[in-house]
Amino acid sequence: MKNKGKYSLQQLKEINQNIMIHPQSVPKENADEGPSMIFSKGEGIRFTDMQGNTYIDGISQLWNVNLGHGNEELASAAYEQMKEFAYGSQFYSNSNEPAILLAEKIVDYAPGDLNGVFYTSGGSEANETAFKLGRFYWQLKGYESKNIIISLRRGYHGVTISTQRATGIKEYREFSGSGDPNIVNAEAHLLAAEKGDQKAPNFEKSIRHIIETKGSENIAAVILEPIQGAGGVHIPPEGYLQAVRDLCDEYNILMISDEVICGFGRTGKNFGIDHWKVVPDMITFAKGITSGYFPLGGVLLSETIKESINQFDENLAHGFTYTGHPTACAVGLKTLEIIERENLIHHVAEVGRQLQRGLDYIQDNHYHVTNARTVGFLGAFDLMENPEAGIPFGKDVNAAGDMVTSCSEKGLIIRPFDYETGMNILAVAPPLITTKEEVQTMIEMMDQSLTDIEKNL
Repeated sequence: MKNKGKYSLQQLKEINQNIMIHPQSVPKENADEGPSMIFSKGEGIRFTDMQGNTYIDGISQLWNVNLGHGNEELASAAYEQMKEFAYGSQFYSNSNEPAILLAEKIVDYAPGDLNGVFYTSGGSEANETAFKLGRFYWQLKGYESKNIIISLRRGYHGVTISTQRATGIKEYREFSGSGDPNIVNAEAHLLAAEKGDQKAPNFEKSIRHIIETKGSENIAAVILEPIQGAGGVHIPPEGYLQAVRDLCDEYNILMISDEVICGFGRTGKNFGIDHWKVVPDMITFAKGITSGYFPLGGVLLSETIKESINQFDENLAHGFTYTGHPTACAVGLKTLEIIERENLIHHVAEVGRQLQRGLDYIQDNHYHVTNARTVGFLGAFDLMENPEAGIPFGKDVNAAGDMVTSCSEKGLIIRPFDYETGMNILAVAPPLITTKEEVQTMIEMMDQSLTDIEKNL
């Protein structure tokens, strides 16, 4: 950068503090204190801030830097495409070579008959698009009233008006008073209820009960993450996703799998839902498709939905300026090329087992740790006051926050989830290139941090 070094760290902090409003942050803290960290550079699974501190990126920033930092092949792919043709609109049936070739490649990754692609700029837009295209599909089929989307508590689907409402975390659903009235939250992972057991606990909060109460003629789709990410890394019970698939088939409802976090190798499969051999009607994707090097997302559509839309002979009144962005798609193509060449999906499946063993070791050796869980490189564990009795810490104990602070001081970044009273979950999701040795280093750092914070718990 030509201006690198032009401003001191303090000057940058003051500019940020005075001008910028940050997403998913506490505005008053930034206004009073400035940014908590200013990134400077990255290499592999590590990054460095402007104070010279280097950290292991144990969460892949936002679950998306799958190929690690400083990947020159991805940078070159963007540079070469920018020199050739940086941007072109997909409006009015225009297209470009990288977008076409990437769509073909994404379809190769998809299960079943998902062979249509609509591009967006990111995950929120992808899920918003899935809602709109799902409702539009039912309109084309003559079902004008099929507008309701059912999502799950603790699910995370984005922050546009509709996806914010679909997100099953209270502070997002209620933010700013905005909301889509046709989006309803169900309780997650009620296997027996979804199979039809009306005596099952919380049956009245199940997807099935909502469908039966509101009428299947009014339900467009069910959206879920195969493994809930930002809600706290919750893995469904065996048979749950198939039960939801069966339920959607029974009532003529679309099933949307939100793979924004789980897609393209994060779980040791092409998509998270592949672990359960279930084929949804739509898959939404983003994040890992470009390893975070360029904003890109999209929706995979089933043959049935794609062909119905293809018969529409008026303007499709939906799309984004950066739909099918050539540079983004060139980076996406290179990302998938590297994933395949380096056999990273197999690598994640194999090394992910070591990550599970490491979290099991931590659980076995620290009283407050429980529910250690992973699928590939998507992992987490809980901190509780008394795990055996199921007693969480009280409001005055921020165990997850203390753990994150301690790990950061040792040079490891992990992510806390504490948005519900008593919730103290720590997520671990390193880049897909992370080695067994680097996993072991992360485990040792977490082990030591737990030893340190336990003195105050």
